[in-house]
Amino acid sequence: MDRVSCRHEPFENRVDIRHCMDVKPKQVRLFIKPYCGWCHKAMRWLDERGVDYERVDVIADEAAFDEMIRLSGQELAPVIEVDGQLLADFGPEQLSEFWNRLERKNAGTQAR
Repeated sequence: MDRVSCRHEPFENRVDIRHCMDVKPKQVRLFIKPYCGWCHKAMRWLDERGVDYERVDVIADEAAFDEMIRLSGQELAPVIEVDGQLLADFGPEQLSEFWNRLERKNAGTQAR
């Protein structure tokens, strides 16, 4: 065995695995209106990624509607709450950006 070919410097071939980190949120609630197209897209986005979430129908539950307004400051759906962080009246692109920000933030917190 050639000793020269076996030399390996520490951290020589660093691999960036940050994009693989999957920090699971503790609580995800999605406030929806059943006839809302954006709400269905948000549910599909979460389902496709295997995210566990509570679907809250604000049409069927007046108290939930009031809570959505209190949290988001508006009556439009969908509204998602992830561990106390909110995104209101959004489409799939905004949800993806929001989720990525939360994962980066949570990954930084987990690393400490």
